[in-house]
Amino acid sequence: MQTIFMSTPEGRFAPVEEICDGAWINLVNPTDEETAAVSKRCGVDLDDLRAALDVEERSRVSVEDDYVLVLVDVPTTEERDGRYWYITIPLGIVIARTTIITVCSQRVSVIAEVESGKVRDLRTFMKTRFTFQVLMRNAASYQVALHQMEKMIDNQERALRRSTRNEELIEMLELEKSLVYINTSLVGNQRVLEKLVRTSAVKKYPEDDDLLQDTIIENEQATEMAGIYSGILSGTMDAYASIIANNQNTIMKTLALITIVMSIPIMIFSAYGMNVNLDGMPLSQSVWGFGALVGISIIVSVVVMIFFIRKKWF
Repeated sequence: MQTIFMSTPEGRFAPVEEICDGAWINLVNPTDEETAAVSKRCGVDLDDLRAALDVEERSRVSVEDDYVLVLVDVPTTEERDGRYWYITIPLGIVIARTTIITVCSQRVSVIAEVESGKVRDLRTFMKTRFTFQVLMRNAASYQVALHQMEKMIDNQERALRRSTRNEELIEMLELEKSLVYINTSLVGNQRVLEKLVRTSAVKKYPEDDDLLQDTIIENEQATEMAGIYSGILSGTMDAYASIIANNQNTIMKTLALITIVMSIPIMIFSAYGMNVNLDGMPLSQSVWGFGALVGISIIVSVVVMIFFIRKKWF
């Protein structure tokens, strides 16, 4: 899908039909015809334009004669086993001579927020500033994703405290996988930002330098958060794996003690159920024999249970 925007005097975006100078071209999972048309109109190599559509593409800055390609990873979600987990996918920003182009394989929150006007003072004709503001918003979106993952970790911890199953632990593994994706992407994005500081191919004004430095700081904070959460999650998984095993052992011990307590009356009644001469069985000729045996069985079982409770085995 291809959409084209131009800045309005009020500082908002207005869609336009044709590509023109100073326009922002947003490509979301574009067709071959759309990428070919944009490539020809803006003078961008077709392979560079399609680079962001490859989920295995790594973050980088590519400087060509007529344009600069900035490739970064952005956070998004995917569904696995009925739940949504965070992953990262490439976002390409092409700073061409007269236009700026963004390319992504799916609609992501970073670009959606730009389109909706949540990012202030965006001008499509100020290509360098536009690029840095998108990168700044991307760094902030990682922090939002990490805060959401923190809540997910807390919820899983509460579930694990009373769990004897592996499902909650498997969900923690999925969270750890998401943190690995995010941490790896943040490190790659940091290299891109540092290269943008050094490169002279992207023309920067003093305000742009300040914005880029703020973006680097924001990205570093997100990287530190991801590292902290990864460490916490790794330690939590080890601890709760032991807790789950201990919970299972506690259940097995309780069941074993109940079996011992219940086996006492079973043994007594089994003895009286044997096909032997009744003259040799105590209380067998008494009217109160059955009630007495039941009472004795209950008393012995209660005594054994009290013994187990005092030993704190129950």
